[in-house]
Amino acid sequence: MKLSRYKFNLPSDLIAKYPSQSRDESRLMVLDRKTGKIEHKIFKDILDYFDNDDVMVFNNTKVFPARLMGNKEKTGAEIEVFLLRELNREQRLWDVLVDPARKIRIGNKLYFGDNDVLVAEVIDNTTSRGRTLRFLYDGPYEEFKNTLYNLGETPLPKFIRREVQPEDRDRYQTVFAKHEGAVAAPTAGLHFSKELLKRLEIKGVNFSEITLHVGLGNFRTVDVEDLTKHKMDSERIVIPDESAKTVNNAKENKKKICAVGTTVLRTLESSVSTDGYLKPYDGWTNKFIFPPYEFRVPSCMISNFHLPLSTMLITVSAFAGYDPLFKAYKTAVKEKYRFGSYGDAMLIL
Repeated sequence: MKLSRYKFNLPSDLIAKYPSQSRDESRLMVLDRKTGKIEHKIFKDILDYFDNDDVMVFNNTKVFPARLMGNKEKTGAEIEVFLLRELNREQRLWDVLVDPARKIRIGNKLYFGDNDVLVAEVIDNTTSRGRTLRFLYDGPYEEFKNTLYNLGETPLPKFIRREVQPEDRDRYQTVFAKHEGAVAAPTAGLHFSKELLKRLEIKGVNFSEITLHVGLGNFRTVDVEDLTKHKMDSERIVIPDESAKTVNNAKENKKKICAVGTTVLRTLESSVSTDGYLKPYDGWTNKFIFPPYEFRVPSCMISNFHLPLSTMLITVSAFAGYDPLFKAYKTAVKEKYRFGSYGDAMLIL
């Protein structure tokens, strides 16, 4: 598979800038991989496609307010800092991206907030855009973390071209988010409301939760034509014993196992036994799924409509099949479905 096959014409007005009014009332396209049949529904109609003891697997990662605006010492130049991960709690060390990177050198100090409430020093260059910052804060850790997060804003993807609104803090987060560590939301999960989860539960659908802390690597451009040469950034994943048991029981009983999003798809396929069962795991994955690929665990999936040339689009095409997926995407453009993180959803059976 070549990268150039994932280019398609997406009108910019189809990239959703805002979420649907209610989480479970975005549009839903249902694609049957075997027949190629396409149906047009509302997301809460997903209830009709699942039965007693089928399993939905959710990513329960929680997004933190990772984007900070600061100023450089002496010049006062505005610098955007994107928090990637905490490296050392005691020393207040963070791995970050800075923009514009060319203006930042080791030893520079950056100031954040009114009255420079937070100061950081650049102590290392990790990549051309990346840096390691030490936040200079003497108070207790919880106070430092609160200060940092109060200054930060919700890290909406760059392709959502607008200012961040207060309501984004809630809407760019799934209702089942528990474990903090993501800099991007697992967007297929954004369509589930508490009411819809309750209705699925009443119907007898079982839930299994995994954690993948979504990193910016998901949005990094693929810059190689040969997809076998693309390297995904490593991301932390956790598959608890209980979650593996729930999935494996469904597999034993030939029930549906639905991966809610590409992050779940990659997590499930990162820890599989030789006989195709899910193994508990706590570690890292850099798995990049592209066609041709034989899936061992999930039998269906929920996805958003992804942007051209993205790793998420490539991964979904491995699951749906390239031709059925691109026929569905062509229909989605024609029918004006909304694309991107706040866009509409697709159920692939």
